[in-house]
Amino acid sequence: MKRTPSRSGLFVAITTLIACQGAWAQQPESPGGQAAVPPQATIVQATIAQSAATATAQQAPADQAATLDTVEVRGEYIPEPMLQTAEVASFVTREDFERTGDSDAAAALQRVSGVSIVGDKYVYVRGLGERYSSALLNGSPLPSPEPMQRVVPLDLFPAEALQSMTVQKTYSARYPGEFGGGVIDLQSLSIPEEPFFKISVGGGFNDGTTGEKGLTYYGGGDDDWWGYDDGTRKIPRALRDAMDTGKRVDRNNFSNEELAVIGRSLENASVNVLQEKDDIDPDVNFGFSAGYSAEMGDDARIGFIAAAGFDNKWRTTFGDQEQGVFLGDNLETLSYGKDYEFLTTRNNARVNALLGAGYEWGRNRIDLTTLYVHDTLKEARSRAGMDNISGYRVREDDTRWFEREMINNQVSGEHSFGEYDDLKVEWRAAWARATRDVPYEKQIGFRDEGDGYWAYSVRNQENYTRFSEVVDEVASGGVDLTWRLPVQRDVTLSAGASYMDNDRNAWSREFRYFAGDGPGGGAEMPFYFPYQRPDYLFSDYNLSQGWLRLEETTGTGGQAAYDATLKVLGTYAQVEGEITPNLRGTLGVRYEDATQAVHPYDIYTGNRVASSVAPLENDYFLPALTLTWNIAENRQIRFGASQTIARPQFRELSPQLYTDPDKDRQMYGNPYLIDSELTNLDARYEWFFGSGEYFTAGLFYKQIDSPIEAIMFTGGGDTLWQTFVNAPEATVYGAEFEFKKYFDVGIAADWWDGSRLYLATNYTWSQSEVNADASDTVALDGGTGHLQPARSLILDGSDMQGQSEHIANLQFGIENTEKDLQATLIANYVSERISARGNNLRQDLMEEPGLTLDLVLNKTMRFGDTPVTLGFAARNILDTGYDEYIEGGGGQKIHVLRYDPGVSYSFSISTEF
Repeated sequence: MKRTPSRSGLFVAITTLIACQGAWAQQPESPGGQAAVPPQATIVQATIAQSAATATAQQAPADQAATLDTVEVRGEYIPEPMLQTAEVASFVTREDFERTGDSDAAAALQRVSGVSIVGDKYVYVRGLGERYSSALLNGSPLPSPEPMQRVVPLDLFPAEALQSMTVQKTYSARYPGEFGGGVIDLQSLSIPEEPFFKISVGGGFNDGTTGEKGLTYYGGGDDDWWGYDDGTRKIPRALRDAMDTGKRVDRNNFSNEELAVIGRSLENASVNVLQEKDDIDPDVNFGFSAGYSAEMGDDARIGFIAAAGFDNKWRTTFGDQEQGVFLGDNLETLSYGKDYEFLTTRNNARVNALLGAGYEWGRNRIDLTTLYVHDTLKEARSRAGMDNISGYRVREDDTRWFEREMINNQVSGEHSFGEYDDLKVEWRAAWARATRDVPYEKQIGFRDEGDGYWAYSVRNQENYTRFSEVVDEVASGGVDLTWRLPVQRDVTLSAGASYMDNDRNAWSREFRYFAGDGPGGGAEMPFYFPYQRPDYLFSDYNLSQGWLRLEETTGTGGQAAYDATLKVLGTYAQVEGEITPNLRGTLGVRYEDATQAVHPYDIYTGNRVASSVAPLENDYFLPALTLTWNIAENRQIRFGASQTIARPQFRELSPQLYTDPDKDRQMYGNPYLIDSELTNLDARYEWFFGSGEYFTAGLFYKQIDSPIEAIMFTGGGDTLWQTFVNAPEATVYGAEFEFKKYFDVGIAADWWDGSRLYLATNYTWSQSEVNADASDTVALDGGTGHLQPARSLILDGSDMQGQSEHIANLQFGIENTEKDLQATLIANYVSERISARGNNLRQDLMEEPGLTLDLVLNKTMRFGDTPVTLGFAARNILDTGYDEYIEGGGGQKIHVLRYDPGVSYSFSISTEF
């Protein structure tokens, strides 16, 4: 039986046989200045005579000519990543990181067609929220340190630790079934081809921050600059011992004397006192990467790689926080409930390190990878304004410390067998742990009692001290087998299995200082008491006098903690191959069996809170079909159809009140949420008309059963909290366009020699619609999961939450490979979208990301054999602000959150040995 070698194997064979005849003598240059690889083909037909001459040709040395009877090459210039995948996908390469100068994965992904970033860290693909996208590292699932999301924030992954990223927009059965908008697969640095050592140092400033006044607090002193607490924020021994008793820390369980001791043990001045900093520091970053590889005999190689970096930056923002109130008989008139101005200064410090080792022998390879990221945000904030509901002018001072950490350990292997790698076995195992520690989250409130001075309101306990922690662990493993069938056509069978065990523990405890009745007898407070500076106000003396006492105010019934688990066992089978000489197809099906549960427990006793809601136990068969039709040279059309799912996130299922620190908004989970099920259809035209040049156009359609939407609830006209419901149904459809081309403009000047222009742009138009029939209902948490008409919360025909109609990216620049120069102008536009749905069909909360413009310059100079690269970047040149708002019927806007992030500039210098 005649054997058909693999596409990659056949390409190598053809290239080797033809190279000696000079067929590739006129190779175009790649953007990096080196000869481009020989053109690739999606469909290659080759008939090699079954004769002794053919056998000789297959065994001939490289310098000996060989004859092919027929060679037809189609699909010239198709990039290797797109050639190897049958699905619709976008790729971010190492070269892209260098071109755009993006510091982390989230920033780089906003350049990808159909992708937008929310909160500088969460990915929205094709207008769908972060719940509809998943992230993998080298094929393994990742934990999340965020209490609000199970999906990992991608700002945690520094660019210097990544080799590339794949954004796959059509589903493949190899991937986990949680797939809505797409999957982001991050690939870490791998074994280098040759030893290297690279160091870099950089800095920067923001026009609204650096050198200007800002806020800070002492905290842990100089150690805070590195993002590590020196022990100042550790829970004090007296409070820890009280918490360990399993009792609520209040007067019912502890004496006044004991509460005074506990209150005096808490850190005071270093975390309570806001300070004005006259001159905010500039940004600083530095890092290194190194690699080594060596031959280990004739057929083996070992390699090591290490990368580490540190980044510290400051950002001060000034803006508005307003709260809308609906008035009138029908609650239709929008007015101000609260109107604040705020000033906040954030100091972000990130330490990252990557260690990798790999060993290759024959057609076998084993890799070990460890990634460590420690990311800390130190925040000082003050806001003041009019609270029309209470009738007072108020002020709130906050100090916060958010410490996130992730460590990921992975081992993977690849083994090939047969003359043309006919059988391939790939396996992986990983353990990852992400934590989020928030000690001493402080807020102190003041009122203007009419005398023009800010006074602490003792009787209203306008203060809190919170301690909270999230620990998220993921253990996973998987194996994939690929077998190229011994048939005439190129056909491969794939099968595999994977397992993921995601466990999370989250807890929060809150304490407040109350007035009077302490060990000193609660003597009458002096008149100056409420006007004291915070560290004097909460001093040991005042606690000893009995003017203040510390008591716990943790959530109702102690339900401020939960354990959560998600266990997923998946298997799949898939066939890929030629249907006709110009048509390839992939057909697969994935089976997933999953159990997801959230168990709130009493934080004092550790006992689980009884719940009538059973865990989500579901199994699914998820089919996926893709077709690639090579309609002409360098042109092809892809079709895709699949069924996938999206599961609720842990916090959305937990029936307890919590605060989102990013939005400063209270939220309440709904244990009656269920999985969303998606049907996905895609079509895409691709034209690769030059090396690295292409035009693509695509259409997509998604139907989502039971999508999860966030709903704002109000009471007495004042916004109280936000929860989540399963809307009955939603549809999303749209179109995508991408274009990339190099232009040689032919300027006859020495300064232009070797230069060319570069243009890359993409645009995504999408529409969404949430459907709710008159007979549809939604389940809310009220102890029994009571049902109510869906149309009381969901406006039939409204846009889907988080979906933007327009997303556009543009990169325009100059490249000169001879002079090692790159200059790129980068524009990104995202139109308005719903951030949260209004209650009782009132106006939704809208978010308007707008247009941003960046400029990135890179120039390499050479001193002998040593290259030195200078970099410059200007971010948000147009000074685009952030705005989340409610718009009333008369056109009035209530700005829920509005601020100006300013324009940022950065500089860097790096060298490589």
